[in-house]
Amino acid sequence: MANSQLTDAPQLDAVSDALFEALDQLGLAATLKHAEGSQYLACNQTARDWLGREPVGAVDPDLMDGAQAAVLRAADQQALAAGHGVRAEHKLEFATGRRECVAWRRALMLSQGPALLTVWQDVGDDRRREGQLQAALQQLEQQQQANAALRRELEGNQVRDAVSGLYQRAHFEEQLRREADLSSREQREFALVSVAVDAMDEILKHHGAEGCERVVEALGRLLRANTRAMDSPCRLGGDRFVVLLSGVGLATAHSRMEQLRRQCAQHVVPFNGQQIPFSVSMGVASFPHTAGIVEELMRSADRALAAAKDKGGNRIVLASIQFAPAG
Repeated sequence: MANSQLTDAPQLDAVSDALFEALDQLGLAATLKHAEGSQYLACNQTARDWLGREPVGAVDPDLMDGAQAAVLRAADQQALAAGHGVRAEHKLEFATGRRECVAWRRALMLSQGPALLTVWQDVGDDRRREGQLQAALQQLEQQQQANAALRRELEGNQVRDAVSGLYQRAHFEEQLRREADLSSREQREFALVSVAVDAMDEILKHHGAEGCERVVEALGRLLRANTRAMDSPCRLGGDRFVVLLSGVGLATAHSRMEQLRRQCAQHVVPFNGQQIPFSVSMGVASFPHTAGIVEELMRSADRALAAAKDKGGNRIVLASIQFAPAG
């Protein structure tokens, strides 16, 4: 028998050469052990190749270290007691290398007594490939997420000013129209605040364009920190900003912007080893009390801002409220 070895002819009734040869062709190892002494009675060529020697006549402690032999002995006993096929997994170190195996054990009754047939499948390569595939899929997913984040960032750059991080004019005007439509339908207020950095020409003179950018960055952070998700702070360009405060009237808008004004006045911007102080002027208008149409509302906020600057800056001026004529 080229690919199997049996101790005597009666055992051929249970395990034939043809079966062992077929398992060899499939890359599966097969062993037959005596149930009581655990001595190897037969094996195919694949099992010999794995073990690196002829196992027939030997026992597991002859072929591997004691800990592994004990694990196999326990699994063998469990299969013998089960009375049916039992599947188990083992990670074993042979003389020829490490193998990660799935083993199927089945008790047999031979003419010379009970025996245990075990068929072994080395699944190490498959699981390594599966692990590599999972790693590749995870990497692909991470790349897709990174691409999505980059896409969102690029989309955000189209609606946000690069220096201040605030909305650009086109996005702000769209939000303003939506807020006006919603407020008209629901009969509610909202406020519009025009904001300008005081004495930006002086900052430019003493600190240059980069110093002005640092001030705009600082104001952008403060505006974002002092507005809610439903509000829309925007940079119109240069030293001019505007803020839409959703669902609030003049008094609430004044209170919130006064807090912002104080923060700006107390804030200093570090730049090239120096500190740049700055302040802001603001004009606050409300819909519909100051104006009932968007264009006039913006003009009202701008007029209030101009009044704040004319009074020396670093202050807030409220736009005039329209009073309906008596009927």
